[in-house]
Amino acid sequence: MNTTQLTDVLRPARHLFLDFDGPVCSVFAGMPAPDVARGLYESLRPALAPGDLEGWATESDPLALLRSVADRRPDVAAQADETLARLEVEAVALAKQTDGGEETIQACAESGRSVWIISNNSGDAIRAYLADRGLDGAVTGVFGRVPGDPASMKPNPRLLLDALSAASATPAECIFVGDAARDVQAGIAADVATIGYANKPGKAAVLAAAGAVAVTDSMGVIADALR
Repeated sequence: MNTTQLTDVLRPARHLFLDFDGPVCSVFAGMPAPDVARGLYESLRPALAPGDLEGWATESDPLALLRSVADRRPDVAAQADETLARLEVEAVALAKQTDGGEETIQACAESGRSVWIISNNSGDAIRAYLADRGLDGAVTGVFGRVPGDPASMKPNPRLLLDALSAASATPAECIFVGDAARDVQAGIAADVATIGYANKPGKAAVLAAAGAVAVTDSMGVIADALR
């Protein structure tokens, strides 16, 4: 999709809801996700029986592991979430910025729009990254997963609905940018249109099939469209 087409999609939006891992940065670029998942797993071992750990040792996605822990052992979900949040804060110190991601945040300010980060990552990690990059003043609000409540993560629309409330906005005044089908699904559930950011081969078709109103492989194009 070109800049002109995205401009038409973005024109009505007063608020940009932006996913974090992908559109803004690659959270686990410097501290790989499998290592983070392993660290979370090791932290849980002393508190769990061997049967509880089945299948978790090979899980490479730390957020998927957190979901699984919450589903099977909700009594340790808060501990797991706290541990993962600490690991995410360490990871974002080594994160790789996404080309055009920071420009998109700045373009919102230049065009009179507000930016809200809506992410399954922890709020502490998001705020740490934004502060380190000097972007905290350009972001109006951060809605990471609710501490101790992994069920709040997308595709649950809760975080988007919370952001809508905080912005005192209607869904028609907002647009969401995400790089996963779960982002689009959360957007649909909250009645917020979603632009898909296809940052890997094959994602464009997945995002379009999920119901994205537009798909692009460049955050820079979104920044240009906002300007």
